[in-house]
Amino acid sequence: MATTKKSRNTGVEPTHRRVILASSLGTVFEWYDFYLYGALSAIISRQFFSGVNETTGFIFALFAFAAGFFVRPFGALVFGRLGDLVGRKHTFLVTIVLMGAATAGVGLLPSYESIGVTAPILLIVLRLLQGLALGGEYGGAATYVAEHAPEGRRGLYTSWIQTTATLGLFLSLLVILGCRLLLGSQFEEWGWRVPFLLSIVLLGISVYIRLQLKESPAFVQIRAEGKLAKQPLKEAFSDRTNLRLVLLALFGATAGQAVVWYGGQFYALFFLEKTLQVDSAAANLIIATALLIGTPFFIFFGALSDRIGRKTLVLGGCLLAALTYFPTFKAITHFANPALEHAVANAPVRVVADPADCNLQFDPIGKSAFRTSCDITKTALSRAGVPYSNAPAPVGTRAVVMIGEGDNQILVASFDGEKLTESEFKLSAGAFNATLRGALDAVGYPARADMSQLNYPMVILLCAWLVLLVTMVYGPIAAWLVELFPTRIRYTSMSLPYHLGNGWFGGFLPVTSFAIVAATGDIYAGLWYPITVALVTTLIGLLFLPDTHRSRLAD
Repeated sequence: MATTKKSRNTGVEPTHRRVILASSLGTVFEWYDFYLYGALSAIISRQFFSGVNETTGFIFALFAFAAGFFVRPFGALVFGRLGDLVGRKHTFLVTIVLMGAATAGVGLLPSYESIGVTAPILLIVLRLLQGLALGGEYGGAATYVAEHAPEGRRGLYTSWIQTTATLGLFLSLLVILGCRLLLGSQFEEWGWRVPFLLSIVLLGISVYIRLQLKESPAFVQIRAEGKLAKQPLKEAFSDRTNLRLVLLALFGATAGQAVVWYGGQFYALFFLEKTLQVDSAAANLIIATALLIGTPFFIFFGALSDRIGRKTLVLGGCLLAALTYFPTFKAITHFANPALEHAVANAPVRVVADPADCNLQFDPIGKSAFRTSCDITKTALSRAGVPYSNAPAPVGTRAVVMIGEGDNQILVASFDGEKLTESEFKLSAGAFNATLRGALDAVGYPARADMSQLNYPMVILLCAWLVLLVTMVYGPIAAWLVELFPTRIRYTSMSLPYHLGNGWFGGFLPVTSFAIVAATGDIYAGLWYPITVALVTTLIGLLFLPDTHRSRLAD
């Protein structure tokens, strides 16, 4: 029969292509909307947080971005419940409309100069709505596709959805690049709004396609049989057996998958650009090329999981990430900024300071001034991208930077700026930074990566390996989560661990890892966060979670 024929290219039955296309395309647009904010954070901070200093404004903008991650699990609860009560199709129609409207709202929102503090408040509200919508979107799309998929092919079918986050990121970057080229200097002033407003067009396309779909057959069947959950949240989380499974899915699957996913894409970009001081355009090009190389493997590993199991691939990817992150990132340093690697090996830097003089430099309200000698020293070294170790000094002494060892060691004394006026502080800081920079230059620490020394093929290959690990853990995860839970509470049950894992464990990886690096001075210390989470997931998943690739979907 015609309906049983499969596409030679995709392995998907023709009657199901529209299901996958509609679910995947809509989710691409959702991710496009979500990533626009992250890509334009610097401009947004100037537009909506101009009432504070530039650094604090950028921090606020990043907090607003993080707010979207924070509320994703709550969106999973709200829309997961709705999806189990009224159906998958109607629910992810609501999520995409909410996402598109909130994104367009950012494009229409007056700036701080126009309406004052109301502007950032409204911006954060819109970000929260985006996060809520995304929390409901993924679970609906994955559940809908999986419930259409034939037995033994759910990994392949749902893997198409797994490509959407990467494709959405690409789409957002391409639209931003196109607008920058077309609008030139006007982009910073008002042109940044255009990518947000274009979401209205994308929203119209997505809604039209999804309106053509029918409800999933599994949901239709349990509705006809009177088996719908009357209280999905209660059934999903008050039942001890199902709650245990939700927690196991979080800690034994999605937490590790999330840190590998964010580590291989976002943290790798951050490491290249901020830590190794690689030119921003080059860093983005490297990651984009690695993503292009890796994206087809979402489908490959999704299909492979239908044969050898979801658990094998997801936990295998977590373990490989834990074992290879340190050598991979060290190799990236070697090929991207060999001068920094050479300087660290031959002239290590140490900050000798009174521990009581060193503060955690985190100021969400912009009121603190980090002017102790230790804080001044670490700020200067962090901005220069110079790794350092810490050593205690006697109480009350000023911090000193020790560069190199033995007879050739250079000492640069810091200063105490706590009692200085603003003008005096700027003058002293300028002198200290110039002296420190001169000392670092003398022993070979580069101010920026020498782009002529960057080995593009090797750095792209190493980043492609990180992306390959992403595809290995992310390709099969949707099918695994869908198969773990019964149809009547599937949307609710699978959405929560997915978004707790990806929204919290993964979404906060960059800021958590950066905090570890800033505290220790070790540019690789931040890797301990994803490595630890990945190992915990591997252990829990191996011991307590079943593999489900040969099971039928339970009612």
